Amino acid sequence: MIVNENRPSGLIPVGTISGTQYNGAARLYAIEAANVSAFAIGDPVVTSPAGADSRGIPLINLAGGTGALRGVVVGLFDSYPTARVDNLNQIIRTAGAKSVVWYAMVADDPNLVFEVQEVGTGTPLPLTDVGLNTNLIPGPNNGFISGWQLDNVSRAVTATLQCKILGLVVRPNVVQGQFAKWLVTINNHDFNAGTLGV
Repeated sequence: MIVNENRPSGLIPVGTISGTQYNGAARLYAIEAANVSAFAIGDPVVTSPAGADSRGIPLINLAGGTGALRGVVVGLFDSYPTARVDNLNQIIRTAGAKSVVWYAMVADDPNLVFEVQEVGTGTPLPLTDVGLNTNLIPGPNNGFISGWQLDNVSRAVTATLQCKILGLVVRPNVVQGQFAKWLVTINNHDFNAGTLGV
């Protein structure tokens, strides 16, 4: 009998809603030095009301368990990337204010599809919930990667929920149940209004 492995890793971009593979595209964003949140690859982020840094690069904050999302962190820098922006130099940004502005590469295309682990508490999402919307649950990183997971309680047709459930990940080591891996899109996205679940 297959038992899903409990290895949360936030949201992992795996493709697009058109069926193409994720090609690594991302946009550069800034994290204020005074920001005390920890950031890790796989964390969802939101637009900061503070606007942009001194270079005009948009500022982001760590997301919450509700509300519109801008995208997902796929890389981090502890200084302005003067060389190629795919030459990432950090795994995580630890909690606490920093002495300099940090930068993040964020997968912010509203058409992206992500893999995310379902939270291990409560009643697991049934297969009949495919097509519904749900929120994300914040979780601390493990020193390497995000701890965010998919909520199995908030699911509904509500258009303002953060993610749309597309289906179960099809792999031999994944089954419906506790810690299942699901494919989702960001439903409530800064660039696209959310749609009702079905």
